[in-house]
Amino acid sequence: MTTVSAGQRTQIRRITFLVALAVFAQESTWNFYESQVPPLLREHVGSAAVVGLLMGMDNLLGIFIQPWIGNRSDRTRTSWGRRMPYLVAGMPIAAGLFVLIPHSAASLPLLIAVLFSYALAANTFKPIAEALVPDFVAPERRSRANAAVKIASSVTAIVAALISIFLVDDHLSLAFAIPAIIMLISIGVLGATVRDNRSPAYRAAVAESDGEHGAERTGPRVRDAFLDILRATDRSRLLLLLAILLFGSAWAASRSLITPYGMEALDLSRGAAGGLTLPSGIAFILAAYPAALFAERYGRLRVMAVGMSVFAAAMVLGTLVQTPTGTIAALCLAATGATCFLVNAVVVLWNLAPSPRLFGTYAGMYTVGWAGGGFLGPALVGGMVDLTGWPLMLVDIAAVASLSIVVVSRIGVLRRRTTPALAK
Repeated sequence: MTTVSAGQRTQIRRITFLVALAVFAQESTWNFYESQVPPLLREHVGSAAVVGLLMGMDNLLGIFIQPWIGNRSDRTRTSWGRRMPYLVAGMPIAAGLFVLIPHSAASLPLLIAVLFSYALAANTFKPIAEALVPDFVAPERRSRANAAVKIASSVTAIVAALISIFLVDDHLSLAFAIPAIIMLISIGVLGATVRDNRSPAYRAAVAESDGEHGAERTGPRVRDAFLDILRATDRSRLLLLLAILLFGSAWAASRSLITPYGMEALDLSRGAAGGLTLPSGIAFILAAYPAALFAERYGRLRVMAVGMSVFAAAMVLGTLVQTPTGTIAALCLAATGATCFLVNAVVVLWNLAPSPRLFGTYAGMYTVGWAGGGFLGPALVGGMVDLTGWPLMLVDIAAVASLSIVVVSRIGVLRRRTTPALAK
């Protein structure tokens, strides 16, 4: 393993903190958006399906926007770097639109317009902050940095819940303003302290471009990058995107369908069923950093496969011990296993990128795979529940997760046959 000097460790900690701060600010608005926008829509729309469709608008936009904007940032060359211009421009716009959401709630067309505008603005910088991790952090340390980012993202769910509890009922506008203020403070700190034109990846990308001409000087476009993945004889990157889609499907189903599962299979009230996932959120936070350390020591693909296996086994355990306590324990164990995948999958994808010029593009591809799983997973598992019944829902989720385990195991075989260092 490459020796890291004290100065380099300080730099890694600094940039990790700043990226985590940016992601924390972004996810604070998204988590609050997911919890408090549906009631605003319900004031105008009686159909739960229509509310769900409108709430899924941001994911649909993200599928198209995020790979493009990630690639766009890869191709950008400024004195400020290739990521910061988009963050400095996008985050204040998104914060302003977020503040407007409760003020537009009196009119459904106006509310939808503001929601669309916010989702459009927020999606334009969502993958860019995370792309700063591979820009500044060497491959062997990226799992630790990404673990800190995932912890920051997870904490936002708690922050959104606290804002909801203390402010929403009496001070709705202030409740929406607080996440926006957090975002503005975050981008103020980043704008004053980060120049990503100094990052090792930016310098490497510029050096790589020096011998090229024309449009190719700043790297391939997103379509070309994806076609390269499809046409490559080494299928590792394509299989990894498939694994992200599959495990994202299993994870999303385990979160979004747990409330009806608790009501139907465990005979819990709606409120009690909705609280089943809270302890597992804490388990996720506690497991994130150890998952990074294990990955750096034993190999990321191996730790991912073990963690995914733990997730699937926990789903089966929850079915065998079908009580509220058993379900909570199973969800905590499942979250611990899932952390091994969530912390390391995007790192493996970054490390498989053929050039530093594609880190943003690959971050966008990861987000698309994960968002695609979030869209398909609940529908797929919901269809399986229609056939097997609610008591077997966790087994249905385990079946989907098992497919992703097979895919990751196949990637491990391919990497051992070629260049295993790329997947570490």
